[in-house]
Amino acid sequence: MSPRTSPVSQPITIRRAVARDARRLTRLVRGSGAYQGKYAAAVAGYRVGPDYIEAHRAFVAVGEQEGRVLGFYSLVLAPPELDLLFVADEAQGRGIGRLLVAHMRSEARAAGLDRVRVVSHLPAEDFYHRVGAVRIGTALANPPAVPWDRPEMEFRIPTLQGASKVSGEDGGEAVRDPE
Repeated sequence: MSPRTSPVSQPITIRRAVARDARRLTRLVRGSGAYQGKYAAAVAGYRVGPDYIEAHRAFVAVGEQEGRVLGFYSLVLAPPELDLLFVADEAQGRGIGRLLVAHMRSEARAAGLDRVRVVSHLPAEDFYHRVGAVRIGTALANPPAVPWDRPEMEFRIPTLQGASKVSGEDGGEAVRDPE
């Protein structure tokens, strides 16, 4: 398998983002191959600063071997929205995005949310479908930064009663969504 399509080959830790992550997260956003060409204007001046990290539930996926940030997401609680989700280009196809979405759903559930909206980047719509989001509408263009319509999607977050507990090898428990 190529590095782009291989499953996660090293342990990944998901932790809360901290101020010192800001530059790396900004580079992930601005350097994303998904935002090249006609999409470049959407992220050209984008900045994930320490203030943003402090104000939102931002989490990073870190490769344990090299300690490098491989991806991140940001969950806004009111109104509930997955504001950002990026995986480094060289780490895509390894399941890191799926891990981040699962973590986001767990955080949303812990915060008492029953759904989380996401306005998808056009090339990411299929990914969001694969990880359980459903399309609920269309977010209209917002020129000049975003001159195209985007899919509006939603993750439905089941309560713990609607989810099942799964025992891990280490004796710990995880929650599995019924999807």
